Amino acid sequence: MDWQLEAEKRQEKMLKELQELIAIPSVLSEDASPEAPFGKEVKRALDWFLDKGREHGYTVKNVDNIAGHLEIGEGDELLGILGHVDVVPTGDGWTKDPFGGTIEDGKLFGRGAIDDKGPTIAAWTALNMVKDAGVKFNKRVRLIIGTDEESGFRCVRNYFQKEEMPTMAFAPDADFPIINAEKGIAALVFSQFHSGQADQLISFKSGERTNMVPDLAAAEVTGKLADWKDGFEVFANKFDVPFSVIEEDGRVLLTIHGKSAHAMEPDHGVNAGVLLALFLKDRLTGDGRAFAEFIADHFSNDSRGHALGLNFTDEASGDTTFNAGIMRYNREKGGIVEVSMRYSISYPFDEKMEDFEVEGFSLNIHSNSKPHFVDGNDPFIKTLQAAYENQTGEKAELLAIGGGTYARVMDKGVAFGMLFPGEKDVAHQLDEFVDIKNLTKATAIYAEAIYRLACNEQ
Repeated sequence: MDWQLEAEKRQEKMLKELQELIAIPSVLSEDASPEAPFGKEVKRALDWFLDKGREHGYTVKNVDNIAGHLEIGEGDELLGILGHVDVVPTGDGWTKDPFGGTIEDGKLFGRGAIDDKGPTIAAWTALNMVKDAGVKFNKRVRLIIGTDEESGFRCVRNYFQKEEMPTMAFAPDADFPIINAEKGIAALVFSQFHSGQADQLISFKSGERTNMVPDLAAAEVTGKLADWKDGFEVFANKFDVPFSVIEEDGRVLLTIHGKSAHAMEPDHGVNAGVLLALFLKDRLTGDGRAFAEFIADHFSNDSRGHALGLNFTDEASGDTTFNAGIMRYNREKGGIVEVSMRYSISYPFDEKMEDFEVEGFSLNIHSNSKPHFVDGNDPFIKTLQAAYENQTGEKAELLAIGGGTYARVMDKGVAFGMLFPGEKDVAHQLDEFVDIKNLTKATAIYAEAIYRLACNEQ
């Protein structure tokens, strides 16, 4: 079977289905119910996939309205393919409709186009290609759809409490060739010891998710417009970022914009909250100053934890990184900073955290997902490498990342695409897109991988 040719034949239909899925604004919502635990739009996106499975004759199961699967094949062993249909918030500043699926210059734009609706559609198309080829499956194959990948993996953790763990699995939610090592991911919450010392800072707000570099920050301060305007303008122009400063009801509102990016590499973005704290720290007193100083002194130009004394790197997975993703201050309560820490495979986490202290703040480890690793000599890895190399003509190197994919909840799971080497990563960014040619190429790779893993004797 010429999988590339078959993927090209199905490209138009694949793009149409991706546009349908992108049109569903499946961002985590507070309008939860037993029928839609993460919001009705997230549930609608799950239902879209389950309905497609039924239409194409798969065995379909909905697990508690937060995950589900489409299954085909026979045998004791199970190949899992894990994708997710939830997406991060859009943020401000898109030049395309984030839920429009606009096609332009060989790209399809929309939130989720590359993370992870596009890759999941590619895997879905690939599975149909193998199914329609009329080959016999000697393993069962499940396309497992999650709905909470961006907010804590509650969907798959619940799913695997009730459903079978795959013998092997891949998640099309990162980079090609193959990611067999994922850094640990810890959520650190720094809470300020509030002294009640009044100062000019009334409130501070930046960020909604720890897994995103915040692209907007706002602070309310006391004083007159003239007290703040000129200095803030000079500061914003120095960093070449958009800003605003207005006076209302005896308060001044300072707003500054940055650039969003994925928390696994904070240096790809511009953290608006850190910038605003850097501006404020020498202009405040009391608790407000302590809050701004903590952020600016520990995260400005330092995504590697040097100022915190938590820096670490290893050959297997590279640097440990830190993203201050949520920053809040209230004059009556003090401040809180929530940080996504992506730590190296060999990082001595317990040892580092045991005696860690920062003056004026307490630390709580809200969650800790330990590093994940699959031996590169495993036959499963070798088979994926063969599929990739046959379809691309390029060597399938093994990689490590700071992002967290569903692979880490597997006994034997890896991330497998779909960003190709050298391709720009626009996940979680404005005007997110998927390259259509690469989407089709990834579909061919997935089809061959499924065929080799589930239709041939190993």
